Amino acid sequence: MRDKRRRRDPLRPLRRGVGLGLALAAAWGVSLTADLSGAWAALQAWASDSQAVVALVAGELGAPPEDAVLGQLDVWGRLVVEQSALLSAGVEAVEQQRQEEPETDPAPSVPPEAEDDDDQTEPELQPPAEPDDVVETTSVGQEGGQYLSQDGVYLYDRTGKGLTPSVFSAGSVKVALGDGPQILILHSHGSEAYSQNDGDLYLESDSFRTTDSAHNVVRVGEEMAQVFRQNGFQVVHDTNLYDYPAYSGAYDRSHAAVEGWLEQYPTIQVILDVHRDALVGTDGSIYKLVSQENGEKVAQVMLVVGTDAGGADHPNWADNLALAIRVQKELVSDYVSLARPIVLRSSSYNQQLSPGSLLVEVGGHGNTLSEALAGARLFAESLSQVLNGLQG
Repeated sequence: MRDKRRRRDPLRPLRRGVGLGLALAAAWGVSLTADLSGAWAALQAWASDSQAVVALVAGELGAPPEDAVLGQLDVWGRLVVEQSALLSAGVEAVEQQRQEEPETDPAPSVPPEAEDDDDQTEPELQPPAEPDDVVETTSVGQEGGQYLSQDGVYLYDRTGKGLTPSVFSAGSVKVALGDGPQILILHSHGSEAYSQNDGDLYLESDSFRTTDSAHNVVRVGEEMAQVFRQNGFQVVHDTNLYDYPAYSGAYDRSHAAVEGWLEQYPTIQVILDVHRDALVGTDGSIYKLVSQENGEKVAQVMLVVGTDAGGADHPNWADNLALAIRVQKELVSDYVSLARPIVLRSSSYNQQLSPGSLLVEVGGHGNTLSEALAGARLFAESLSQVLNGLQG
């Protein structure tokens, strides 16, 4: 049988000596810029030009795998480093450095200087000094911090209750649709309006507010109502302005209205308090919330769920959250980024009056009315699918 052992290369000892000698020379060069307290810095300098060291040592150890990333300490690179006690010590320094580096908080979905309005105090809004002061942004969920997530649904906890992911299954959907009006749409802050940049002009009652319901969020609510009716639902749309002429006390007035509608139509199972958000940066920039859906720029939509964290008697708030999560799953499935993360807040927003109560923010004051109407239509289509599923 033919001897298959490799023939001895007479030059191999010479190559071995030259390769290892050059590698040690490279390591010695690193040592000139490093001491025991600066091993991390030395290793960084070495790693930035490690391709030269790799080329020198390759004659002894053979070429690295094709998928090896030069300049990084992969498995093959560690084998190289182990040839030097100095570099091995440097690796330990790197690992220690990485362990000591603090974790950074995830970037917020909305700039922190432009936290969304809490709907309890009237925001002092000013028109942009220049058109460029309106900044487009798309609000998305993040991992960690005040965010909780499950199955693509993000919750932003502003309650201070220290909620855990168990809140996703804490409640149940208690919506039983029957004959008669099933959906109530109203507006605790009905005079909220949008940017006039697209030529949708209106007479302001205050900055970014108008009593003209063809141009404020009442118009957005009517857009939703039309979609719901097209999908076979009976809708009551309360077009009263509960924030005019006084903003203070708006929720008390809408509270009384909801009680009256529920008494008149006990078949109502879903209550939507439709608003628009307001986000202003510390530099005066106005943020508009947009998503590209089917080639169209639309305003993002945010579901707000009230809780008992502010002291309200609202023991079943998790049931409203369960409906919000069901709707959010549909929105996430249907669209690219129409839905902002669900927000949990301390205030109750009258949602203790009935299961199926949600506050819906359609865009912000930087958005245009046309963007808000487009976002509202898409939202209503998805909610219609959810409600039709509950009937089946």
